[in-house]
Amino acid sequence: MKFAHLRAEGQTTPRLAVVVAEAALFLDEVLERSPRDLQDLIERGPEGLAEVRVAVDAALAAGAELTPVSELRHASAVLRPPHILAIGANYAAHSQELKLRHETAPTIFALWPNSLSAHGATTTWPEDLTHQVDYEAELGVIIGRPARGVHERDALDYVWGYTVVNDITARDIQFSEAQWSRCKSFDGFTPTGPVVVTADEVADPQDLWLTTNLDGRILQDASTGDMVRSVAEIISYLSRSATIPAGTLISTGSPGGAGYSRNPQVFLQDGSTVTVSIGGIGSLSTHCRVI
Repeated sequence: MKFAHLRAEGQTTPRLAVVVAEAALFLDEVLERSPRDLQDLIERGPEGLAEVRVAVDAALAAGAELTPVSELRHASAVLRPPHILAIGANYAAHSQELKLRHETAPTIFALWPNSLSAHGATTTWPEDLTHQVDYEAELGVIIGRPARGVHERDALDYVWGYTVVNDITARDIQFSEAQWSRCKSFDGFTPTGPVVVTADEVADPQDLWLTTNLDGRILQDASTGDMVRSVAEIISYLSRSATIPAGTLISTGSPGGAGYSRNPQVFLQDGSTVTVSIGGIGSLSTHCRVI
């Protein structure tokens, strides 16, 4: 199943919907006790998802009226994640092009919740603060139940779903500070979506294709199979030191092709549109404005 937070033009509160063939079925129209958002649904456990499946199947069989997604506005694919964790330097090509030191352990940092943004939204940043704003296509992993001390062989059993993440980064700030959270946590610097796909629809998270299209030019084009550490390895490693709460979003790193490493360099500009796509999940577009 595919889930999205959507709202009609003029509405202020997004509603959780199931997306079926580019149309939306709002859960509050088919469930008496509808989850208010994806986090609520995840916290209801397998029984909650099963209840949604039954209700949606019944509604579709009865000919429920769907709303074209093109008529709706997206919110972030995740709205209230307890944590947003990111893995740096998880593709060898990206590490090499940015001249990052290869560590024996994963590079882990947190993203701030204000950075979450939606498919189709506009991300802005101050002209006097950064001139090197870069894109990073990443697979987002949403944890489905608390994970503590998880063995790698069992790690994918803890995944609720997957989404697309653009880990937008102010490179000039990144390379002037020792920690990476601030340079990646401007308002709107973590677009997610357009949907979250449940884990049962992704046979192998290491067999997905990522691309980045900036103003009509393909700049990243790679497989998740190129990750240094797989999704299962990442979950297992993180769970060794602390419990990963249900609903946590893990952004798993970006492949080569970053704008910073190109000659000449390519950065997001005022008026740019950047689209990050992952096969089987969707395409996430962000409009850029410099203020």
